[in-house]
Amino acid sequence: MSRVILTVNAGSSSLKFALYEASDAVVTELARGQVEGIGAEPRFKLRTTQGAVLAEEPLSGDDAPRDASAALSKVLDWQRRNHPDVRVDAIGHRVVHGGPDYSEPIVIDDAAIKQLEAFIPLTPLHQPHNLAGIAAARKAFPNALQVACFDTAFHRSHPWVNDVFALPLELYKAGVRRYGFHGLSYEYIMGALRERAPLHAAGRVIVAHLGNGASMCAIRDGLSVGSSMGFSALDGLPMGTRCGQIDPGVLLYLMTSKGMSVEQLTELLFQRSGLAGLSGISHDMRVLQQSERPEAARAIEYFVFRVRRELGAMAAVLGGVDALVFTGGVGENANQIRERICSGLEWLGIELDQHRNGMSESVISSDRSRCRVFVIRTDEESVIATHTLSQLESMATNSTLAG
Repeated sequence: MSRVILTVNAGSSSLKFALYEASDAVVTELARGQVEGIGAEPRFKLRTTQGAVLAEEPLSGDDAPRDASAALSKVLDWQRRNHPDVRVDAIGHRVVHGGPDYSEPIVIDDAAIKQLEAFIPLTPLHQPHNLAGIAAARKAFPNALQVACFDTAFHRSHPWVNDVFALPLELYKAGVRRYGFHGLSYEYIMGALRERAPLHAAGRVIVAHLGNGASMCAIRDGLSVGSSMGFSALDGLPMGTRCGQIDPGVLLYLMTSKGMSVEQLTELLFQRSGLAGLSGISHDMRVLQQSERPEAARAIEYFVFRVRRELGAMAAVLGGVDALVFTGGVGENANQIRERICSGLEWLGIELDQHRNGMSESVISSDRSRCRVFVIRTDEESVIATHTLSQLESMATNSTLAG
């Protein structure tokens, strides 16, 4: 029997969605898009799976959505116009934080909502928007199964040494630990790698998810054993507007000597740092690459340096590397950045083929490279849809057995 699944990824200024038909445990994408610029200059966009814009429509005046609920209403309007006979059976939600306990997707009910609300202090700039999307979907689709899929779940296989900070142990027990993020992306990449190169996927893999949000993950035997992001989505690599790794003494100094409040620090670290802060030009790598200003060149140089440093650290965690995968907006498209990251890393067994890299082929390493280097386009939505279908089928099976 064919089912229809909607995926929702609600953020502070955008709501991304995808519509899937599911049959015989396989999900097939019907459409995807987003409502972006919520609260400012909202636009409705439809995209291909590869990210190309198919249609774009400004939303203004009384038609302009100002929150997740209004944005989801626009998605519903689009669905009714373009897929009038479709009945949504289940909705899968991307939820950034699942805390220390959730290592698998869960069916959302009132008790689950309360538990997820308890994680808001762990990721205050993401979790509230995810929950707002869930609330809007539960209201719009009261009879549909709602499923939460967590960005942190993939990393729950971390060994203790990569989970803990050198703080009093009671803080670890209270939830102050390294969670890791971008897990839905890493899960997709590993599934794709198992199809393309199963022997490499079973070995020592480093995945570099490089985009406006950026992180890296060390994976052994398909399990996450190290990640650059930690307690929050701030740690590790510099990002579009986020700082990445920083000496905590800097924060103490800014509070005590500069009188900065928690709110001011939050804005600084999340909104005014990273590539945007370093360059003073833009958070967008494409803009920086096109700029001739020295500030742009220095910001790129720092980004490349930090990725190379983290790559060495992940190789140390794994005891070597059999495969390196680039993904994310920068990882998938910026061949010059990939070249700079991999330059001089023959000691790690990494050697790029210039032509393959320039064409962004699926394998960009040379035939002599001991480490195979891949470029794989990530697809978090399909992972969410697949997990949601699994929960939907499980509920149907249990209902049949109970009957």
